[in-house]
Amino acid sequence: MAFLPLRSVPLPDATERRYRRWLGEIDDRLGDPSVDRNELCRTILTGLYQPALAGEDPEGLDPTVRILVDQFDPRNAVLEPEYYQETDPERYARVKPLLWLWEMFDRSPAGENTPLGVGFRRLLARRVFRSCGRNFKAFPYVRVTFGYNLEVGDDVVIHRHVLLDDRGGIRIGNGASVSDFANVYSHSHDIVDGREVSLPTTVIEDGVRITYHATILAGATVRQNSMVGAQAVLTKDTDARWVYVGIPARPVKEKSAEALAARPPRGADPLADPPAER
Repeated sequence: MAFLPLRSVPLPDATERRYRRWLGEIDDRLGDPSVDRNELCRTILTGLYQPALAGEDPEGLDPTVRILVDQFDPRNAVLEPEYYQETDPERYARVKPLLWLWEMFDRSPAGENTPLGVGFRRLLARRVFRSCGRNFKAFPYVRVTFGYNLEVGDDVVIHRHVLLDDRGGIRIGNGASVSDFANVYSHSHDIVDGREVSLPTTVIEDGVRITYHATILAGATVRQNSMVGAQAVLTKDTDARWVYVGIPARPVKEKSAEALAARPPRGADPLADPPAER
């Protein structure tokens, strides 16, 4: 196999400056404790989807257009976690506009633009998650349940269409990655009465790889440098450095400590935090 680190792909200078300025303005506004996050979300989404309607009186719009415009303001929507009994209304009210903004941005024409999207999700994650380390990368269509029960270390990568169900809490360690279409849960239901809910914390330790379409069930600890193979369903803790595959997942191969120690050092990451933010 070839060693293939990411390469740098420069944007036009003017485009790069526009993106940095836009992200910086949003970051500054979110840093203002007096900002109305719902109104900020509404303004950004109107600009991304229907800028011509920015100054229109909503009462004069066609009823179907009005329904569309309503979706730009998270106060006009109820998200599934708001129905959960354990939801902290005050904490959720702080993150809901940012979660709505994250999901609607991903569906906009800008959502597939990798450098813009990674930077945008990163600045939201730092205000949604309980903690978020350096160089966090999330790609399009990542779904988060609460956000405020999610702890993320440095150099974590979350790929497309991943579900992070932090209902009971998820901790993700440094250098971990979660591949496309994987699911990580932190709640489960009683088999007789679904209203009986268990909320154990799920832990993904440093250097773990959760690969394509894998599922991590609530309360499991994926130990350091272990790996969960494609489409596997992990129901219990792993041992460090072991690869787990199958349904239910079982250990099939151990990564040698020597091979891990001999890995090339981490190189430059073209999607890392800008120098001023490190």
